[in-house]
Amino acid sequence: MKISRTTALRTIPYLLLAVAMLVIAYPMTHVPAIHADDQQVPAVGTIAPDFTLDSQEGTPISLHSYRGKWVVLYFYPKDQTPGCTIEAHAFQRDQDQYSAMNAVVLGVSVDTVQSHKEWCAKDGMSFKMLSDANKDVVTKYGSTMTIPQAPQLGTVAARNTFLIDPSGKIVKEFIKVNPTGHSTEVLAALADLQKGAGK
Repeated sequence: MKISRTTALRTIPYLLLAVAMLVIAYPMTHVPAIHADDQQVPAVGTIAPDFTLDSQEGTPISLHSYRGKWVVLYFYPKDQTPGCTIEAHAFQRDQDQYSAMNAVVLGVSVDTVQSHKEWCAKDGMSFKMLSDANKDVVTKYGSTMTIPQAPQLGTVAARNTFLIDPSGKIVKEFIKVNPTGHSTEVLAALADLQKGAGK
């Protein structure tokens, strides 16, 4: 049976669509979780990659110095933007609860120390905000992304959070976080993890 050229041309877009859908669906179900910019997120159960970064005070902060404490390591895209402000304000509001749970909150973005200093002073954040201007740590944690609506920003931190136990091990991950209500979500997870650990 002969197929006319017109019929064949009409069929091509549908064929291409079907192939595209298969390409999109296959990696989602058959490969390990890859986050923004095709970087692997460290696996739960592994030791959190160590680092030393400057805080808003300009003092170096090392992850290993928090051994013996629970660490909430959260990455966020940009200082003084709406979603990041909602998230940071909630973490600040809940500082007493984190302290009571032997936990510290560390925020990381690729903004400069000066940018962090200005934002913390303006919005009253007292927990550590760390500057990863060289983008080394966001890369180690597979937490980079670009924002299509703001390409001028280049690579920024993706909104991911890692819970690290007192031994330095990653015990829970939150990927592509919704900033609204995130601190409450983290506190609940910490409570469950500490209950399970008997601490």
